[in-house]
Amino acid sequence: MTLLVLLLLHVRFTLWTLAGRAARWWLVAAQAALSYLPLAVFGTAWTPVLGLLAGALLLLAARTRSLELGLSALLSGPVLLATPHGSVWAGAAPALGLVEYALVHLTVRAHAQSEAIGRIATRERRRFTRDLHDLVGHRLTALGLKIELIERMVNEGDGAKAAIEAGETLELVRRLTSDVRSVAHGDLRCALKPELVSARSLLESAGVSCIVEVTCGDLPKRSEQVLTHVLREGVTNVLRHARARECVIRLRERDGLVQLSIRNDGVRPVSTPAAAGRGLPNLTERVAELGGRLEAAEAPDGQFTFTAHIPHNT
Repeated sequence: MTLLVLLLLHVRFTLWTLAGRAARWWLVAAQAALSYLPLAVFGTAWTPVLGLLAGALLLLAARTRSLELGLSALLSGPVLLATPHGSVWAGAAPALGLVEYALVHLTVRAHAQSEAIGRIATRERRRFTRDLHDLVGHRLTALGLKIELIERMVNEGDGAKAAIEAGETLELVRRLTSDVRSVAHGDLRCALKPELVSARSLLESAGVSCIVEVTCGDLPKRSEQVLTHVLREGVTNVLRHARARECVIRLRERDGLVQLSIRNDGVRPVSTPAAAGRGLPNLTERVAELGGRLEAAEAPDGQFTFTAHIPHNT
């Protein structure tokens, strides 16, 4: 019964340690009492249990970074060699304690590494999902628009323009392939100014008159990448959720902030939250990482403006 109680106390102490909870000194004191006091009854046959006490003291010493507890663990068994209860097992107690400490320590480290790997996997999965939506989603919308345009031109008998659009569609497919490869390898390379030209071409192909105004110089790489995603999402929303005839895209710098605004005259509210997709949450997250913010404003005359503000030095 004494051994059973001692084992239960030791298991409870070890589980508390594995869970990373605060030290429970009364558990250690109870183990010490049940390790030494029964020696008067059981004699040298009881000395092997001192290995459990040594292990508990070593675990506690590691938690509290106490040199005194570490020395106590190493001496918990050998101290009995000077008494009638001394035996080989008393001298081996520190070794048993070290074995237990090593096993528990390895278990804790393995658990911590498993959690770290899980966090990395979750972060990578979120990155992949976000990049796939922001990069590939825009390309697919543009690709669908181009195919519809080619179909209309073929039906109208305008083969020359259809051939031009087919060439642009093929180039779009090549860029889509490159985007997918970039997402898979986590190597995103976004250039804002070429994307502005592409956005204007895409909007005009859809019958939307587009004006692009750039009064901002070169930007840091991270800012350029984020603003490229903002531009793509904004243009995608104009094509999906608006009946626009005119669109104005402005890139400028004011009061230490870089502003990218996309204004169109055909706002059409999204019917359900699900229809809005993940675009806006993804952009909000990207912009917030740079200390910026997003703004959306709807005017009474049907004008809708979507603006990203990002500090210039990020």
